[in-house]
Amino acid sequence: MKIERRSAEGPLISGFSGGGFRVDENVYHGLIITPQRADGWSPPAVAELTETDLEAAFALDPQPEFLLLGTGATLVRPPLGLVKALEKRGIGVEAMDSRAAARAWGVLRAELRWVAGALYPLA
Repeated sequence: MKIERRSAEGPLISGFSGGGFRVDENVYHGLIITPQRADGWSPPAVAELTETDLEAAFALDPQPEFLLLGTGATLVRPPLGLVKALEKRGIGVEAMDSRAAARAWGVLRAELRWVAGALYPLA
């Protein structure tokens, strides 16, 4: 995948490299990404994911519209307890495989949508 920066502001996932996500000049295997920054992430198994594991994604003011959750090579449904906890905070969850999430990030940011992403490693 190759994405060219056109109208998106902030970090943009420009492709995949060595099993990770290329953001600017860095490659991240697991990634927390917001309109303001990109950071490496070592997440637990999806079934064990909690709000606390995602706090870096929510360090935005205002909070993101929703969380784009890339669950690795395939779609894995996030724990219902996590989804309900985030909904209480007014944050929706859109889960998909991590490659689809990386592509969606570029589209959403080109629209200047205020979202956060948590992407599990591709392998």
